[in-house]
Amino acid sequence: MSDKFQDRYRIPSARAHWWNYRKRAAYFVTICTYNHECLFGEIYDGVMHLSGIGAIADNYFSAIPKHFPFVQLDKFIVMPNHVHAIICISGTHVQRTNHVETLHATSLATSLNQYSITPP
Repeated sequence: MSDKFQDRYRIPSARAHWWNYRKRAAYFVTICTYNHECLFGEIYDGVMHLSGIGAIADNYFSAIPKHFPFVQLDKFIVMPNHVHAIICISGTHVQRTNHVETLHATSLATSLNQYSITPP
């Protein structure tokens, strides 16, 4: 793996090179915001209060099984600067490659500050 992507340093993949991530299994996933900024909301009185962007993240996570019928969400929670999820790949699906890629909206080069996002 190259040390740089688009002229920026990056960390090595956290994926186990010996595991086929297309297999039926439960996966614990954590997705963090850039620079760990608290974009998704805040916790007060022991309760997570979602921001507009947090509500969008919550809605999109909830919709994953609609787009991928072979995926079930066991549990997920949106936190101020990250999302935790247990995602179960449970059905049969065919892919002709040995790697799994995200489909869209990956590695956005622009800042969220340029968007006017309001709660749904």
